[in-house]
Amino acid sequence: MNSRTVLRIRGFTLIELVVVMAIIGLLLTIALPRYMHSIDRGKEQVRQQNVAVMRDAIDKYYGDNAQYPETLDELVTKHYLRAIPVDPVNGDDKWTVIASPDESKAGVYDIAPASSPEGSSRDQAGAGQ
Repeated sequence: MNSRTVLRIRGFTLIELVVVMAIIGLLLTIALPRYMHSIDRGKEQVRQQNVAVMRDAIDKYYGDNAQYPETLDELVTKHYLRAIPVDPVNGDDKWTVIASPDESKAGVYDIAPASSPEGSSRDQAGAGQ
């Protein structure tokens, strides 16, 4: 081996690194919006499931007691629900309480998410209670 022989270590050039970073950036701009949309869609599905579970608990309470619960907390205290579910879209446990169309039946007739158009157009007295 000659003393003048220089051992060259091969590495990536700056152009190769820039091209790789541009490709990764392009792939992220395509994939990230789809990922974020799927997260939002999942939160909406969980919210719909929570509403369905609470409506079922209200129906069972009415079937057992022949009256609607006064508050959502009453469903928890009487073990129709373990806890009032958290709205995954808002991150809180506030729900809009809907009164019965039959004025002779007081209490929680139905519920809606507080941030939904259905929930914001109704009376929010007693929401989350």
